[in-house]
Amino acid sequence: MKRKKSLLARFLPYYRPHIRLFSIDMACAFLVAVCNLVYPMITREIINTYVPEKLLSAMLVALGALLVIYLVKAILNYVLQYWGHLVGTRMQADMRRDLFLHLEKLPFSYFDENKTGSVMSRLTNDLFDISELAHHGPEDTFLSVITIVGSFVFLAFINVPLTLILFACVPPIVLAVVLSRKRMKTAFRISREKQAEINAGIESAVSGMRVSRAYHAEAHETEKFDAENQAMVAARSSQYKVMGEFFSSMQFLLDFLYFAVLLAGGLFYFYSIIDVADFMTYILYISTLIAPIRTLTNIYEQIQSGMSGFKRFTEVMDLEPEPESPDAIVAERLRGEIVFDHVSFRYKSSDSKAGNVVSDFSMHIPAGKTVALVGPSGGGKTTLCHLIPRFYEIDGGKITIDGYDIRDLSRYSLRDNIAIVQQDVFLFNGTVKENIAYGNFSATDEEIVEAAKKANIHDYVMSLPNGYETSVGERGVKLSGGQKKRISIARAFLKNPPVLILDEATSALDNATEMLIQDALNTLSEGRTVLVVAHRLSTIKNADEIIVITQNGVEEQGTHEALLKKGGLYKTLYEYQFKNL
Repeated sequence: MKRKKSLLARFLPYYRPHIRLFSIDMACAFLVAVCNLVYPMITREIINTYVPEKLLSAMLVALGALLVIYLVKAILNYVLQYWGHLVGTRMQADMRRDLFLHLEKLPFSYFDENKTGSVMSRLTNDLFDISELAHHGPEDTFLSVITIVGSFVFLAFINVPLTLILFACVPPIVLAVVLSRKRMKTAFRISREKQAEINAGIESAVSGMRVSRAYHAEAHETEKFDAENQAMVAARSSQYKVMGEFFSSMQFLLDFLYFAVLLAGGLFYFYSIIDVADFMTYILYISTLIAPIRTLTNIYEQIQSGMSGFKRFTEVMDLEPEPESPDAIVAERLRGEIVFDHVSFRYKSSDSKAGNVVSDFSMHIPAGKTVALVGPSGGGKTTLCHLIPRFYEIDGGKITIDGYDIRDLSRYSLRDNIAIVQQDVFLFNGTVKENIAYGNFSATDEEIVEAAKKANIHDYVMSLPNGYETSVGERGVKLSGGQKKRISIARAFLKNPPVLILDEATSALDNATEMLIQDALNTLSEGRTVLVVAHRLSTIKNADEIIVITQNGVEEQGTHEALLKKGGLYKTLYEYQFKNL
């Protein structure tokens, strides 16, 4: 069994592409630490030697050196702030790229079971805190450790016993950090989960704003939001409670450190063990020493926040992508003969109790023929459409195209031979041209226009203020349902596949729009293998074969005329639809 890498071992490789910039950042951090250590010693010399002995020129030189140190520190801090943050931002971008690429390879079941807002939270909020950790974590830790070690050396050079008393106060600080680690880790994890949930709720509420207002459900949505908001407040309250306990105890220990030096140093001076210059230098070094200790305690919060975000990042990265055989066949253009051979399938969601959606199903669609699936809802018609392009993996039997088991074909080549026009058309937030071009990104403007003409959408597009460069809005909100559907048909024309799947492609349309779309679909279907799912039986009368599917499987199959003569379920459905005409 392969041993799983630690979070740190998986985090560090993201520094590799930016190692040059990171090295510069760390070198600047080291020089800042050196500057912080040097100027208390210069101050000691001024107080201890130059002032008592009235060495004016030497004092001015020392003060000039201090000014130079301050100027150098200013430049170094600029580099730390600018280039240091740039390292974190670039690492964040690398992680976001890797996560997005991995999301594109995950099975569709992942998106069935995870809210869009939660996925977005992993791509944005979580990775932002990781970028802050990537920058401040190593830099601040390195600077602090150098400052603490250097301070110890310089303080020991002044007075060893006083230095030992001082550093005897450090172990309680370390112990406080260790004891709070687990509680802070748990609190940050819960807070992140609640943040993802509220993001998902907001995304859903904003996307469904028209529906909630149409049904006067604003109060209901507000109530849901308030519940999620309060859960977020409770999680953050718990997080801040742990942080409050941690930082208050740390502040007390740091103040006690200062108190211990004043007490011990005062006694040492009282008994003439140290002089006033050494005592003042000690006070200066205490300020220098406390600053990095405080930084380390602050960075601890950042480490917990960043690593909890990175853990959520790795949880997704550890999910298995859609399986692909290493010997997958890259098919060229297929003819389109589709065979379902005793296929069984059920959704894998842990919440699903529906059992088998498809059980021992067999069907043959000859190349170039049109087969329609009809029947009551819940029979698995749409599921069958999703199984052909391998959006989901079947549990039993096999599906073949032109004799190839689709599991032996590469997913890219399989899907490249299939176009889908669905009931709920999804348009991306871009222009009309960009959305049509999804059918073939290498298509010319002329080919895009030709596809639009075949889809009966060209004239409407030309009536728009910016023509094909007109924005369709988020999810195509600026277009009607019929217009969106015709753009999706234009995509299919541009793709020009041998297999076409029409899943309720003419539903929820007025008669005039339906005629336009049905005409476009008839043109699109010519010379292709077509699988049609339809509830409006008038749209599939001319299909080569109609298969009636219920939850029990195939009930009837045949042509429109043959099924009417048979007098079974199809005839009942047909007459019910037209009884008032």
